[in-house]
Amino acid sequence: MLKYFVGSVIGLLSVPSAAWAGAWTLPEGTGQWFATITADDATRYFNGSGLASTPRYDKDEAQLLIEYGLTDRLTAIVDPGLQHIDIAAPTSAERTGLGYTEFGARYGFIQDPTWVFSGQATLRVPGTTDTSNPAAVGYTDVEADLRLLLGHNFKIGDLPAFFDVEVAERVRTAGYPSEFHGDATIGVKVLPRWLLLAQSFNVVSEGSGISIFGGSYEYYKLQLSAVYEVTPTWSVQGGGFTTYAGRNALQENGAIFGVWHRF
Repeated sequence: MLKYFVGSVIGLLSVPSAAWAGAWTLPEGTGQWFATITADDATRYFNGSGLASTPRYDKDEAQLLIEYGLTDRLTAIVDPGLQHIDIAAPTSAERTGLGYTEFGARYGFIQDPTWVFSGQATLRVPGTTDTSNPAAVGYTDVEADLRLLLGHNFKIGDLPAFFDVEVAERVRTAGYPSEFHGDATIGVKVLPRWLLLAQSFNVVSEGSGISIFGGSYEYYKLQLSAVYEVTPTWSVQGGGFTTYAGRNALQENGAIFGVWHRF
């Protein structure tokens, strides 16, 4: 989920009128990659009436999102990942290995100097099929992610800014419920080399099926981060996130660090 915005607008750091990734497509023959590490844990979950205790859940993930402009309107996407999940007693489960690897593309339907409307489709291939391991729950089935994206560049006073809004259908198999995703990002370039990002990630299951706590679920995450442009082609990102509301879902808190590069 987080990867769609982790590097939303590397272009905004150097070209205020052009944002890359998110809803934007890349110019033909150019590319970019975003290497990110996230670490989060949870000791509570939303049980429908508030927060309740749960065995400690720790998750560390590393992802490498690679995008390349096949044409000015069509951007190819590859996104492999690694993960480590550790669940404390009495569950006592652990897993280390490949997470999901995504393959797909984004196509720009409408593009002008400040607005873009695009569509994106990716196939998500799991790194494990071991459904007997509680640490693998939710990560064992083939999925498809189909989303519509809207982006806009504007100014807040003299400060370059943008927003990116995305809605998606996450089609899942093997007993897991499909999901609706609604994500949004606002970014403001507060200094020549500094970009601040506020991001919201929201998931609602479509039915119950297999889930960690049983029944249907939903959760809402807020992420705040800052991006510093080291050179015109290299940037670093740091920030944190929290799950501030939900139902039958973990109350996760964590940190994110990223390195962005365009070529």
